[in-house]
Amino acid sequence: MQRLLSLLLTLMFLGCAGRGLPPPAVGSALSAAESLYAVLRDVRDQIDVALAAGHNGIADVTPVGPWIRSHNQLRQTIITRLSALDSAELEGEDRRALHLMRRTIERDIDSLTPPTTSATTQSRLAPDCSYDPQAIVALPRGLDSLRARLYACYGWAQSHVVTGGDTLDRLTILGTLGREPDRNRRRQLFLALDPVWRSMNRNNGPASPYRTLLKAELSRQKGRLPSLAQAAASGVPPDSLERWLLAMLETWERSNPDSLLEPWEWYYRMGEASRRLSPGISQERLIQLNAEVYRSLGADLESLGVYYDVGAREGKTPVAYTTFAGRPRYINGGWRRAKPWVVATYRTGGLDNLNELLHETGHAVHIAAIRTRPAFADWPDSDPLTEAVADFIALEVYEPLWQQHWLGDSVPTERGLRARYAGIIMDVAWALFEVRMQRDPNADPNQVWTVLTRDYLRIRPHAELSWWAMRGQLVDAPGYMMNYAAGAMLIAAIRERTRRLHGSFSTGDSTWYGWIAPRLFRFGLEKPSSEVIEEFLGGDVSPAAILRDMQRIGK
Repeated sequence: MQRLLSLLLTLMFLGCAGRGLPPPAVGSALSAAESLYAVLRDVRDQIDVALAAGHNGIADVTPVGPWIRSHNQLRQTIITRLSALDSAELEGEDRRALHLMRRTIERDIDSLTPPTTSATTQSRLAPDCSYDPQAIVALPRGLDSLRARLYACYGWAQSHVVTGGDTLDRLTILGTLGREPDRNRRRQLFLALDPVWRSMNRNNGPASPYRTLLKAELSRQKGRLPSLAQAAASGVPPDSLERWLLAMLETWERSNPDSLLEPWEWYYRMGEASRRLSPGISQERLIQLNAEVYRSLGADLESLGVYYDVGAREGKTPVAYTTFAGRPRYINGGWRRAKPWVVATYRTGGLDNLNELLHETGHAVHIAAIRTRPAFADWPDSDPLTEAVADFIALEVYEPLWQQHWLGDSVPTERGLRARYAGIIMDVAWALFEVRMQRDPNADPNQVWTVLTRDYLRIRPHAELSWWAMRGQLVDAPGYMMNYAAGAMLIAAIRERTRRLHGSFSTGDSTWYGWIAPRLFRFGLEKPSSEVIEEFLGGDVSPAAILRDMQRIGK
């Protein structure tokens, strides 16, 4: 069936190439190109999820090679079609559609090389991490090459953390820190992450992989700070952003004791809710509960076609994410839904993994609700709105009412909110860390991180440790951490307004998905995120809602 699909797709775009036919009118030419573009996105999505799932057509029957050849041919056909169109002859939405398709092909849909046996074998081995970052970045396409090498070394290190005779991964270590009763063992677990930190920053010298990557990235951006650009896309004023994030950090600092904690002790203190509630969430219950929660909100995951790839395997990406396995299309008078695909690794259950799974499923139900033309059939990725709405339901796990209803037990509001905002505040610290490093790439990142975490999180300084270097986004997508930080402000305001307009959804509301999807989820790239948010909120973005919520923590 898959080989037949590849053949049909090849015939489809070759038959549509229009060789020997008179040139069509501009409007119909755009429509034809956009139809081919939709096919290209579907082919690329299938290739991406096949490779992410560990399939490559070498050790399995997945026809990735034919898909890639079809993809590359179709890509060239579409480039030719789009180049022949004159945007001056188009108006409004059509002109914007042409611009988006051209930009996406150039930036995100590159030509692919079929996998080889040697490449597949190499991907299962530890990467060579003794490279010279400055030598790599000096090569043609050096920034991309350095990013790929750095990320590969990070991915291997974070999934092969050796401690006490066991090999664990970064997320398992961080989750265990919140539950481990022995103080010495907590310290050992935290310091066992040192190879992860070194995979990014080595000994923190000026020529470390991260510091070399950062300078090359800023050179490519020509002085534009990626972090501030991310937030501006969702209506957050760049000149207000840092002040708003500092207000969040200051509110957190006032709600916590003045004494300094070791970093491993900070994770333990913030894990009080997890210690109480995690025993009731097994690995099997994790998946079931996730489905039950969304079903109670009118989003049946089976009906929506959400696919989960959550098992552990060698070579799997170290970052949880959700993507398309197929785009939404209007076909034969009706919508064919997008196919959401969730990729993560859950070796255990627990409250923390449940929160992350609900977040990724938030992305999935967003994807499933998109209804727009092929040029816009994407989501505003690398955008605070995307991360904000993914947390719509995930944030509920810290509310006593939700806990009692779904888990049969609860912790006091103050403890639940402390657990909720510990992760958010850490993301805010990372976002500010990136802003400050992007503003002064010659700064010492360990010192920048030490000041932020000492002054606002009340964590004892350890400038000798690069413990900031544990988020893959810092390498894979510089500036992306701002999406989590700014997104936290957005979702606090969105959740507050939803309760005001539609009512509570803590214990379930079968009308929630049907109400929220056309208001926030359906647009894809059809409308700017800032416009979608401001229409929903009925005004400008501000941090007022999240500051009100944080003030419930007390001290």
